[in-house]
Formats: sequence, structure tokens, C-alpha cells
Amino acid sequence: MKKYFIHRETVSKTSITEYDKELNEEQLNVVMHENGPILVIAGAGSGKTRVVTYRVARLLEKGISPKNIMLLTFTNKAAREMLRRVEQLLKIDTRFIWGGTFHHIGNMILRQHANLLGFNKNFTILDNEDAKDLIDVVIKEAKIDKKEKFFPKASLIKDIFSYAINTMESIENVLFERFPFFLSLKKELSTIHKLYTEKKKNINAMDFDDLLYYWHKLLEENKDLREYYSGVFSHILVDEYQDTNRIQGEIVDFMGMLNRNIMVVGDDAQSIYSFRGANFKNIMEFPKKYPDAKIYKLETNYRSTPEILNLANTSISHNKMQFTKNLKSIKNHGHKPVLTHLRDVMQQAEFVAQRILELRDEGIPLEDIAVLYRAHYQSMEIQMELTKRDIPFEIRSGLRFFEQAHIKDVVSFLRVMVNNKDELSWKRLLNLFPKIGKRTAEYIFDFIKTQDNPLDLFVTKKIGEALKKIPKDNIMLWSRLFRELTTLYEKEAIGDMISCVLKYGYTEYLKYNYPNFESRLEDIGQLINFSTKYQSLETFLNELSLMSGISGEDIITADRNDERVILSTIHQAKGLEWRVVFLVWCAEGRFPNPKSVEEGNIEEERRLFYVATTRAMDELYLCYPLIAYDKQAGHIILKPSRFITELKRNTYEEWQVSN
Repeated sequence: MKKYFIHRETVSKTSITEYDKELNEEQLNVVMHENGPILVIAGAGSGKTRVVTYRVARLLEKGISPKNIMLLTFTNKAAREMLRRVEQLLKIDTRFIWGGTFHHIGNMILRQHANLLGFNKNFTILDNEDAKDLIDVVIKEAKIDKKEKFFPKASLIKDIFSYAINTMESIENVLFERFPFFLSLKKELSTIHKLYTEKKKNINAMDFDDLLYYWHKLLEENKDLREYYSGVFSHILVDEYQDTNRIQGEIVDFMGMLNRNIMVVGDDAQSIYSFRGANFKNIMEFPKKYPDAKIYKLETNYRSTPEILNLANTSISHNKMQFTKNLKSIKNHGHKPVLTHLRDVMQQAEFVAQRILELRDEGIPLEDIAVLYRAHYQSMEIQMELTKRDIPFEIRSGLRFFEQAHIKDVVSFLRVMVNNKDELSWKRLLNLFPKIGKRTAEYIFDFIKTQDNPLDLFVTKKIGEALKKIPKDNIMLWSRLFRELTTLYEKEAIGDMISCVLKYGYTEYLKYNYPNFESRLEDIGQLINFSTKYQSLETFLNELSLMSGISGEDIITADRNDERVILSTIHQAKGLEWRVVFLVWCAEGRFPNPKSVEEGNIEEERRLFYVATTRAMDELYLCYPLIAYDKQAGHIILKPSRFITELKRNTYEEWQVSN
């Protein structure tokens, strides 16, 4: 191989970087590329960060001024880490490199030209809470009665506006594609968006999405500035390019218009964030936008064993839309991935917990073990089993299952059936209904706590006679709801009681309050299925209390109290690695997600499977239950996920677990 010795005349006349000793051949070719656009397809565990770091160092050694280099990353922490490594390599100050997130760089540019957009240079940046509060102000000023009917919360409205900006779609199109149940509010939401935009300008403030929107607008509408900035930045480097959205992709094109020395680094096989607005086309169509682009592939993997990569390569090969690559491991041969089917979800949890204990006894620290899943609800039984066995764990996919707001909401209805003096549960459930705020909920409870049978007040509608200010619609709804709950309670039909809560308004509440309402409904569906194991509501509630009352902080072992098994959705696990990974619920109908299949996103689901498998360094376990219980359908026989059946038989070994 040819040796590359680069004299750092702009840094030190005596120091030399021997790139061929510090990089493999694939990495070296990228770093030593001269000029022109580059697409770097960086496979999982292939040293992507190292390549970007050395590329920046190489540019500086060639004499490129730090002021002419832009490094775009998805976190400011990532940019700082890369620039810190450059400083270690070259022993120079990298503060003059334009490094950071798109929002960070956008802010720097907009500070210089805010006046062209109708802002002052000292504009305020609104965080998400500020933005939500301002939307509430706008709604009030527009005299829109949020309590007249279910109306989306300000935080959800902000998510709609954000998605529209990042995908460069109209509000109407976003509603049609992602929030069809809000189409009847199209006029109101469009008005709020217009007034919100005006209000921000009036108070000289931008939210995070504006930093992209106005940066793009500045470049699109001002030819002189477009040419100026595309001339200033002789080299632009973009990390995690597969996760960029449409507006970010166009900003990169504007900024690199003249010099065209754009290096984008990413992995199409790890593009899994379309639900956030990430545009898969950015990376796939880069060679079309830049026909002279040189495509490099980093296929040497430093993370996983050959056996794990063999399985991952086999799986992703079924995707048609991709840049074909074949990851090769530098590690010695190890264990084949294990496929095991379990009787049901409880045995799946028992297997995972037992194997974790065995691995710990073999010397593998708990923090080197992860349990991954497609949806958060799929961790419920795992959490229960780990808790029972005193195995400490940390959840990266959100709160513990029974501590989530929507679970606590529906459970509050069940609690008042058992204990009609439960103040916290009464106030929580009352606050879920239209026109019932915190003060009104307290006012209602102050009255019902003096009564012998609070539930009867709701069933008989006498609550409306005593408290005249309560909307009649609520009185009628409560009467039907609590009458049905009372009947079901007498039958100990716990699952039907939860379904009843959904039927009488809570499903609508979720729709109008959370952008991920469907996944929350999945959680509640899983809670319904779980409840069928119990013969009495009191026992069920006691179990939930015990489960939610034990915090991960409280579960410690005598000599390993700093260790935690990691529980995470696959989305949250991207970019991370563990020595051992358990991927659970590898069953058709659970993974891939049925809705994604219905919408034609099967290839993104397969990329998710690929991301999950490539998190494992040494051992990979693929698990699925043979039987699942559904309240509506009863016991269901599950088949292995199509991602399992697509695998070659020699890519894994099967373990039989005794019943």
C-alpha cells in the first residue's frame, strides 16, 4: 500500500501524520480523497467517527483554513468529540471550525442576517416549553375554545408544525398523512400557525425549527448570500446523512453549491427515523444530484463477530433499495446467534432473565447486556421478571411500563372502583375530561369526599344537581361510564373495565394529546391482556402498585450495585453497542410492525432488524413466544417474524427451552 506522509506546514513544520498506520485501506481512501463530492457508506461499527476526524485533520494539514470547514453533526456533543480528537492529532485550536448541529450552525448564520428576515440580531430562541406556552397564548388571543370539544394540546400542535417545516410540507398535507383525525380542525390549525409565526416575529423570537426554516429561506431567496456562503465553505462534512430531513438536505446543497466539496457520511441500512421526518431519499439520491460523486464503502467492522455479521448481512440483503455492502469482521470467530422460541411471553421473560444471570456468573457485567424490542410495551413482562429476580435494569425507551402517564390514567378509574376515597385517582381521572381543569377537579372532589357513595353520584347524575357548573355532556358521559364500570367490577372483568375507559373518551383524549397515541393504545392493549391473569381487581391493583413502587434505583445486588441491564427500543439503541443483545418478540405481527407493513415500509422495518442485530458484539439471542393472548381473539399462535424466516439456516443455532 502506498504510504501517505502529510507535512503539516500550517501547523508544525516538524510533525508528520502517518495515515496509513492509523487507518485501514477503506478509511484511508476516504481521508486522502482530493476534491469533489463524496458519499461514504459507513457500515455499522466501521469507524465512521474516526474517518470524519481524520478527514478534518487531513484538510487542515493541506492548508485549508479552519474558517472554511463546516462539520454538521446530529448532536453538539458529537461535533465536540470529533474536534477534540482533531486537536489531539494536530495539537491546534479547532474553535474556528464551524462545527455543530444544523440548528447550531443555523443560529450562527442567522445572527448575522436576521434583519433581512424581519428579526433583530438579538432574537430569542424558544425552547419547547416556551414554544408550547406561546401557542397557548395565540389560541387564547384567537378566541379558540379548547374546552368546547377535544382540541389538540399545544405540544401536539407544535409537533405538527415542526413536522411540516422539516419535511417542507403544508399543514394540510401533514394532517392528511399523519393526523387524519385533525382534518376537521384544518382551518383552526392553519390560523394558529399563521398567528404563531406572526407572534414570534413580533416578539423577536424563533423556535428550533425556525433556525432551519429561516436559514433555508435566507439562502433560497438571496442569491448574493447563497453565493457568499457557498464560497466561504470550501469543504462541508455531514455526519449521519441518512437521518437528515428534506430541509437539511437542501441546506447542504445550497451551502456546497460553488465548491461542491461535500462529504456526506451515513449508512442507508440504518435509516430508521422516517417517523421524525428523516428523508431516505437524501442518501439514496445523492449520486443523482452529484453525478461526479465518488462513492466509498466502509465494510470492515470492528464491533461484531463474523457470525453476527453473517446473520445481519443475510437479513439486509433482502432490501431492494440500498447501496449493497458486505460487512466483514476483524474479530475471531465466536458463537452463532441463538434463535429460541418460548411457550409464551412469560417464558420469554423467564428465559431472558435466567440467561442474564448465567452471563453475569460467566463474568459479563450487566451493563454489557441489552434487551431490545420494537415497541415499548414489549418490555412489560421483561421488566416484571427482572424485578422479581432483583436484577437491576435501566430503561432507555421511556418510563417503566406501569409509571407511564397513560397507564396511570386508565388505572386511576379502576382504583376509585376499589377505593372511592382515593383522592389522587379521582383528581387524575376528572382532569382527563373536557372543561375539567385542575381547580374544577379539586372542587368536585371536595364535594364528593363528603358523600357516603361518590360513585352513585355519578351513576345517578346527582353530581350535576349538586354542582351546576359541570357541563351536561360530562354528566351524561360519567353516568354511562360509571354504570358500566360498576357492572363490570361486580363481574371482576378487569380487561373489560379498561376497554370501557377507552370507549368513553380516553381514546379520543390520547389522540388529541399525544403524537404517538397509537403506541400508547398498544401499551393499554397489552395491559388489558396482562389483566386476564388476575381473578380479582384488588389483586391486580396490588401487583401494579408493587411493580411501579420498586424503582431501578432500589434494586441492587450486594457487590454489583453500579450495574444495570439496559432495556431499550431499537430506535433508542442506534449508535450503541453491547457484548450481549437479546432481541425479543421476533414474531410476525409484532416485528415488523403491522401498520408499517400496511403502509409499505417493510424495508425500513428490516433496517430496524439490521440495526438491532448489529448492536451485538459477541452474543445475539433472537426470541419469540409461540402463543400470545389477546382479549378479543383469545390465544393466538404466533409465527416467527419474516425477518427470521428469511435467514439462512446456517446463520444461527436453535435452542430448545423446556416448558
